[in-house]
Amino acid sequence: MNDHGGLPTPGAPLASGGQVRPDTDRSPAHESALAHVTGSARFIDDLPEAFGTLHCAPVLSPLAHARLRGLAPEAVAQALADPAVHAIVRAADIPGEAAFHTPAADEPVLATDSVHYQGQVVALVVADSHRQARVTAARLQQALQLEPLPAVLSIDEALRQQAWVLPPVCVIRGEPEQALARATHTLGQTFEIGGQEHFYLESQIAYALPQEQDGWLIHSSTQHPGEVQHWVASALGIAANRIDVVCRRMGGGFGGKETQAGHVAVWAALAARAVGRPVKMRLDRDDDILITGKRHPMRASYTVGYNDAGAIQALSVSIAANCGSSADLSGPVTDRTVFHVDNAYFLPNVRIELLRCRLNTQSHTAFRGFGGPQGMVVIETIIEQIAHRLGLDPLDVRRINLYGAAPRNTTHYGMTVGDNVLPELLGQLEAWSDYRARRAAIAAFNRSNSTLKKGIALTPVKFGISFTATQFNQAGALVNLYTDGTVQVNHGGTEMGQGLHTKVCQIVAAELGVPLEAVRISATDTARVPNASATAASSGTDLNGRAAEFAARRIRERLSAFIAGRAGVAPDAVRIADGVVSLPDDSKPLTDWIKAAYEARIQLFSDGFYATPDIHYDRSTLTGQPFYYFAYGAAVSEVAIDTLTGESRVLAVDILHDTGRPINRAIDLGQIEGGFIQGMGWLTTEELVWDEQGRLRTHAPSTYKIPTAYDLPPRWRIALWNRPNPKPNVHGSKAVGEPPLMLAISVLQAIRHAVQAATGEATPVVLHAPASAESVQRALGGPSAS
Repeated sequence: MNDHGGLPTPGAPLASGGQVRPDTDRSPAHESALAHVTGSARFIDDLPEAFGTLHCAPVLSPLAHARLRGLAPEAVAQALADPAVHAIVRAADIPGEAAFHTPAADEPVLATDSVHYQGQVVALVVADSHRQARVTAARLQQALQLEPLPAVLSIDEALRQQAWVLPPVCVIRGEPEQALARATHTLGQTFEIGGQEHFYLESQIAYALPQEQDGWLIHSSTQHPGEVQHWVASALGIAANRIDVVCRRMGGGFGGKETQAGHVAVWAALAARAVGRPVKMRLDRDDDILITGKRHPMRASYTVGYNDAGAIQALSVSIAANCGSSADLSGPVTDRTVFHVDNAYFLPNVRIELLRCRLNTQSHTAFRGFGGPQGMVVIETIIEQIAHRLGLDPLDVRRINLYGAAPRNTTHYGMTVGDNVLPELLGQLEAWSDYRARRAAIAAFNRSNSTLKKGIALTPVKFGISFTATQFNQAGALVNLYTDGTVQVNHGGTEMGQGLHTKVCQIVAAELGVPLEAVRISATDTARVPNASATAASSGTDLNGRAAEFAARRIRERLSAFIAGRAGVAPDAVRIADGVVSLPDDSKPLTDWIKAAYEARIQLFSDGFYATPDIHYDRSTLTGQPFYYFAYGAAVSEVAIDTLTGESRVLAVDILHDTGRPINRAIDLGQIEGGFIQGMGWLTTEELVWDEQGRLRTHAPSTYKIPTAYDLPPRWRIALWNRPNPKPNVHGSKAVGEPPLMLAISVLQAIRHAVQAATGEATPVVLHAPASAESVQRALGGPSAS
């Protein structure tokens, strides 16, 4: 059962409804829903191809680390003798910068004198067809002249060599060493937190079309068109104003198309420049997984001190992140790991060491949650282990450690937690889910069953909303009002299925007082909104919705002033709603007034700009106020494990999540569902495996297991904590993109509970994530323990 009803308490604040504006009381369908289900929605591979379009495929390194001597000349000559093959592009053919336009500038566009991971792109083949390009690229891979070099393939080896992509970071509050020495109890452990493949349905793709006067049109499946523009300009050695990047929609992104889409766009543009014709580059699924970065795998080692009630007195934790072969976004990703090690808990004395390790693997990158989930897994595991040692219910240990009143309301990075709803929210969820009775029933079940064991966990989420790079917390939008009463909106955010465009249309319709059907959104385009931030950090609606709202408000204010002047009333006496203008003694269609305004030469279009207020932090010390607000939630997950095989199954899930006043309730519920299942996959079945040569063995659906419909919990209930955001955010809403993913940490901790029940030991089990069947077997001390 999947129940989206509110909590059953009459009159409780969690009941559904109560939106800010009348036209957000309902949940309009996704603006592309009909186009999606009928197949008429155009993704890049659906666009009509321009005359003369060619196709591009990458030549990949088969080795994790090697000296590159080049391609065998005879193989190149043989490939180019084929009339279907038009060019082979190598590093020497790059007219501009040879490294991608990243802050660290440490990732080559095409490999030059060495390769640093299996799957690194060495050259590009341009051919008549996608298939011909791939076949030729596969043949040329065999012709690569490589001399193997020693590779760093484990965090252990990176630590021994002190191989960093960025310098280590350490944040300290209080006196952790002294407090640990004084603590009533201590315990420590080391465990692994695996990475995750994005597995978007639409693989990475770009279509580069040369334009007149050295201009370029780039269709890119990207979360960050502005970055693609700058990357392509850098590689081609031309000005940004010659490049127009367009993205109407993506078939999923999840962070994997924030920087990584830029690689494919640059390669397509280089190929197009080499042949002087349009070029499309669409990565095959295997190549996509081999080339692109993942969620950062991490290892956590900690020592925690706590008292008899389970209150944390001191914590020292070292987190080593596998960043891969280059920095990419590892700096801000791991900064957020540091920011979220506390999750929902006050840590009076804490030392957090962060080691950003360079390994010969794919360069890991943004993924939904952006490093926060890994930090939260660490503290939630610590809470569970403290509870087990003391024989307490983990929920009680969680409660005693929650942020509270001053002085227990300040994070280790110096930000005040002033909007904490978790004490009340946890109480509501505990009662609604019948957590205590179920935990007692599970204990009884485990006493009478030797093979199957059950577990249950209730875990909270406190997730900071804003880009940690403060400069990205800005957005622009354009709104055009036409004389027939219809509206076109363009903003800097991108649509990847999450419903951003739908919410922006709702916001603009509400602000202008027009029917939602009158509002149409156009493709994201760098020629319309420049320097736009990535659609990431859960801030898409907060930023772009606000910018579009401000643009629409300017138009409405101009219209109201014009109407008031004509009617001889005060501007605040003019009411515009549902396409009708109401005056104290008259009303008529808005279109009549729009036409009159046009004839009077009133501006009917406007731009809007929004910059998030009240945020700042010092990147060198990782202190300040990096977030505008926090989003909260909690989940109860119940699982069963088979102690003979290590297999697990999620039996029931209850979620209570804080979305503020939702702009579109159905879209928010969809984000909660999708985020939870994606998080569940990360922590249970999605395991990345590199072999001893550094080859990624899990590079296809046959070996990398994302959740399916069969994995959905048989009982699944979701309710919204329906109270407005205390911050003046757009329509009182809260971000909902990333926070629900961390609700799935409850699944991992429920599996831990079941494993602990099976071992019956006083020592907390070591359960690595993902809690695959093999990982569970190792935790149980079974056949896979070695």
